[in-house]
Amino acid sequence: MMTMMISNLTSLISSEANAAVAGNLVPRQLFFLHDIQILELLVALCVFVTIHSLRQKKHHGLPVWPLLGMLPSMTLVVGFQTNNLYEWLTQVLCRQNGTFTFKGPWLSSLHCIVTSDPRNLEHLLKTKFSNFPKGPYFRDTVRDLLGDGIFSADDETWQRQRKTASLEFHSAKFRQLTVDSLLELVHGRLLPVLEDSVKHSSIALIDLQDVLLRLTFDNVCMIAFGVDPGCLRPGLPRIPFAQAFEDATEATVMRFVTPACLWKAMRYFNLGAERKLKMSIKGVDKFADDVIRTRKKELLMESHTSSVGDQKQRSDLLTVFMRLRDEKGEGFTDKFLRDICVNFILAGRDTSSVALSWFFWLLHIHPEVERNILQELRTIVEARSTNDINETELVFSPEEMKKMDYLHAALSEALRLYPSVPLDHKEVVEDDVFPDGTILKKGTKVIYAIYSMGRMESIWGKDCREYKPERWLNPKDGRFLSESAYKFTAFNGGPRLCLGKDFAYYQMKFVAASILYRYHVKVVDNHPIVPKLALTMYMKHGLKVTLHRRT
Repeated sequence: MMTMMISNLTSLISSEANAAVAGNLVPRQLFFLHDIQILELLVALCVFVTIHSLRQKKHHGLPVWPLLGMLPSMTLVVGFQTNNLYEWLTQVLCRQNGTFTFKGPWLSSLHCIVTSDPRNLEHLLKTKFSNFPKGPYFRDTVRDLLGDGIFSADDETWQRQRKTASLEFHSAKFRQLTVDSLLELVHGRLLPVLEDSVKHSSIALIDLQDVLLRLTFDNVCMIAFGVDPGCLRPGLPRIPFAQAFEDATEATVMRFVTPACLWKAMRYFNLGAERKLKMSIKGVDKFADDVIRTRKKELLMESHTSSVGDQKQRSDLLTVFMRLRDEKGEGFTDKFLRDICVNFILAGRDTSSVALSWFFWLLHIHPEVERNILQELRTIVEARSTNDINETELVFSPEEMKKMDYLHAALSEALRLYPSVPLDHKEVVEDDVFPDGTILKKGTKVIYAIYSMGRMESIWGKDCREYKPERWLNPKDGRFLSESAYKFTAFNGGPRLCLGKDFAYYQMKFVAASILYRYHVKVVDNHPIVPKLALTMYMKHGLKVTLHRRT
C-alpha cells in the first residue's frame, strides 16, 4: 500500500514537472519567434531605407541617408577610394547638369550648393558680387590660418587690402622688382640646382614640385616682403616653414568636409587633425613674426639715416602696409600684418609652383606639345642677332616672353585641367536665384568647382578632358586668345580677379622656357600622380623626374 502511494506521488510530481517545463518552453518559443520578427522588421526597414536613399541619387545626384545626408558618400571618397575628391565631384556635377545641392548631416553646417555653370559663376562673381561674400562660415573655418587676410576678408577690410596691393602691383617699380628677382632666382639658383642634379648622376631623381615650391617661395618673399629665405640652394636645405604651411593648409581643408561641431570639439581637446593644425600654425606664425620683426628694425634704421638722402626706399608689399595709417592715424597691428604675410605667401608660393608641376607632367605624357614649345623657343632665339646668342647664359627678355603664344596656351590649358585652387566658396546674404533656376536662401553656402569646369562638355566640348593648347590659339595667326573669366576661372573673376595674374603668367613662362630650352624633363616610370586635398592642388606624392640636357 505504501509502495503504491509513493509511486502515485512520484508520478504526480513528474507530471507536474513536465507540465512546468512545457509551460516554460512555450513562452520561450514565443519569445524566440518575437525576436525573429523584430529582426525581420529591422532588416526590412534597413532595406527600405537603403533603396529609398539610393533612389535619391537620380534626383539629387547622390544617395541621401536619414540624418546623415550625403556625407557617407563623400566620406567613402575621402577616406577609402583611390579616386580623388575633385574627380568624384565632377562626375556628380556632370550627372546634374552643372549644379546640385549637397545635403549634409542633420543640424550640421555642411549643407551647400555646388555649381560649375559659367552663368552662375558670372552671377555670383560679378553681377551680384555684393550678395555673395566669403561669409562668416568660410572666415570661421580658415581664420586660424589666414586670419583677416585678403583671401578670407570681406567688405572694408578686403577693399583696403585690395586697393593697396593693386596700386603696388601696377607700379613700374614693383614690376621691375618682379623681373629682376625672378631673373636672379632662375639663373642664379634654379638652373644651378638642376645642373647639379644632372652632373652628380645621369639617373639622379629630383622632386620637381619641391624645387618649384622653393623657387616661388623665395620669389614671393623677395617681392612681397623684401626677405630672402634661401629655400632654393644646392642641397635643398630643409625649411620648417614650408612643411608647416603645407600641413596647415591640408588640415584647414579637412574642416570643410567635417561637421563644424566635430572639428571645433577636436580643436578644444587638441585631437587629430586639429592638433596637427595647431602645431603647424605655430611654425607659420614663427616665420611671419620673424619677417615682421626684422622689417620693423630695418625701417627704424632707415628713419634714422633718412637725413642722408641717399637711402633707397623699399617697395615690397609688407613695407607698404607697414607705412599705412588708419583713420585714427595708427599703424596696423602685428596680427594684421601677419595675416597679410600668410595670405600673400599662399597666393605667391603655391599657385604658380603647383601649376608648373602639373604642366611638366602633362608635357611628359604629351611629347608633341613639348616639341611645339621648343620650336617656338628656338624660333625666338634664332631671331636674335648672332652676338646676342649665348647658349650657356641665354636669358629670355620680357619682350621675347610676350611672343611665346604657344607656351602661354600650353600653360593655360594645364590650368584649365588642373587649376591651382580647385574649389572656392561664397555665402548668400539675401535670397536669390541663379540663372539656371537654382533657388538660394539667405545664409546658403555656395561652392564653385573650378576643377570640374575644365571637364564639362557643356563648357569645353566633347574633347574637354584632352590636353590641347591649340584651343587657346587663333587658327588664323596663332596668337593667344583669352577666355571669359567665368568659363576659365583659374584666376577667379569679377572684383576678386587675381591681382597677380600677369605676374603669375610671366613667372610661369620664364621658368618653363628657361628649363625646357636646356633640359628634357622625364617623369619617373610608375610614379603615382594624384592631387592632394589642400587649399591648393599639390601633387600628393610630388613630381619625381630625371633631367636630360638638350643636345
